[in-house]
Amino acid sequence: MTRLFHISDVHFGCEDSQAIDWVRERIAAEKPAAVLLTGDLTMRARTREFQAACDWILSLDAPVTVEVGNHDLPYFNLLERFFTPYRRIRRIERLVERELALPGVSIVPLKTTARAQWRLNWSRGWVGPRALARSLKCIDVIPDRKVVLVTAHHPLVEMRRGKSLTKGGERALAALAEAQVTAVLSGHVHDPFDLVHETPNGPMRMIGAGTLSRRVRSTPCSFNELTIEDGEVRVKVRTFGEQVPTPEMQIDDVPPNALPPKAGEPVAPVAASV
Repeated sequence: MTRLFHISDVHFGCEDSQAIDWVRERIAAEKPAAVLLTGDLTMRARTREFQAACDWILSLDAPVTVEVGNHDLPYFNLLERFFTPYRRIRRIERLVERELALPGVSIVPLKTTARAQWRLNWSRGWVGPRALARSLKCIDVIPDRKVVLVTAHHPLVEMRRGKSLTKGGERALAALAEAQVTAVLSGHVHDPFDLVHETPNGPMRMIGAGTLSRRVRSTPCSFNELTIEDGEVRVKVRTFGEQVPTPEMQIDDVPPNALPPKAGEPVAPVAASV
């Protein structure tokens, strides 16, 4: 059995300090095989936010792979955004888009952030041909594809509106399904979800983690615990502060079926909203 912690959207600069301390303590005590961070380490990609994020990540007592989220690209310095976007996270550069080979499971990154796009909202996801080809090449050389998990920041399709707000997301999901990927892990929407999306090449499972920031939506601060055994991936949501009734954490635009599971239960399907 292999156990992984899937964490997303810590948003240093707007982090929940108690929640991130709790997660670090859980990692030290429970010793997962790896920690998968699916982006938005910071709130505004400021130097001090990256310093705090790097300090926290390097303090985790487990192998870590990190995806970069849309909040991790410089907001205010366009020269830096276009030419040296990762300068402020050089301390953890070796962890960014890092492949992991663990007992019974392989982790492959897929980049979904873009420095610029041909649309006004650059915070949305984009899977470029090179990024997809790079991930597929990594998958192709895995000797035993019993369980392959792809890590990305953005959900590749946006289920609530029934369309893709990630450019190239539908194409990427179809290609990953053809490559026999088990699931795509992501963040961005600040609520956990576990959904199946039909593609021309078969169904593709999508698993999303919540947030450890104060920017909660329908779910309190949480992360996902993934258990891989005999080729099966089981997901549990681990929620911080179960004493807070979920309805008090909701916002107006969360649909009624987006309620999170109780702590320790498998993640129920949640309609994701970007």
